[in-house]
Amino acid sequence: MYEDENNQEPDLIEITDEDGNVYQMEIIDYFFYNGQEYAIIADYDEEDEQANYDEDVDCFIMQVNTVTDENGDELDEFVPIEDEELENRLIAVAHQRLSEDEDADEE
Repeated sequence: MYEDENNQEPDLIEITDEDGNVYQMEIIDYFFYNGQEYAIIADYDEEDEQANYDEDVDCFIMQVNTVTDENGDELDEFVPIEDEELENRLIAVAHQRLSEDEDADEE
């Protein structure tokens, strides 16, 4: 999940906004809510690879859909949450998950 766990490389994706700007994002965690998969992502700064998630970091929640490309390979597609009420519930779930991870790290 976090980069510093087991010295693993960060799980990175590229997100393109409606203006065509490309952003490199790090996947912090995946979780399911009502049978749908979601990802908690944050901006990734290559110069700050040792990001401290104990500090406040702006995170985003994206719906994860599996799509099949023209070669028949399955790929994850990250889609913004359009429903504000759903987004608020997902933020609460994400906050709880990240808080639980922090508590487990302290033990």
